[in-house]
Amino acid sequence: MTLDSQTRPTWECYFMDIATLVARRSTCLRRAVGAVVVKDRRILATGYNGAPSGVRHCAQTGCLRQQLKVPSGQRHELCRGIHAEQNAIIQAAFHGVSIKGASLYCTNQPCSICARMIINAGIKAIYYQHGYQDELAREMLEEADISVHQLDPSQPEVGL
Repeated sequence: MTLDSQTRPTWECYFMDIATLVARRSTCLRRAVGAVVVKDRRILATGYNGAPSGVRHCAQTGCLRQQLKVPSGQRHELCRGIHAEQNAIIQAAFHGVSIKGASLYCTNQPCSICARMIINAGIKAIYYQHGYQDELAREMLEEADISVHQLDPSQPEVGL
């Protein structure tokens, strides 16, 4: 059997595929997001968006932001859920895993709240698929010298 460089995914595609799978665990009614923290090609932590452990999910209570017609990216404090990036960082901390110098693969571009956590957690690179209208997040990540790369979800990358 030989390896086919035309079908074997690149590392970036591989980890993004895993983030997409993690997003399937999301309990958010508005947007399913998954995140994977990686260092030296090893997964350190994963996270998806949803209510904290032991707290009823939005599927059970309804989405307050949706009921109030809050636009995407606004009034995050009204949400029961935690963002995927936050959950991945919290999981690493909970289990005593250093993520300093790691990369974050996320199905969506981080918001400004998550960007602040990513910066202080020592993450050095972000790979995401879908954009998010948050100019402040982009500005802070650039100022903190964190490399940010959008991967095209319609173009599977291959390579050895």
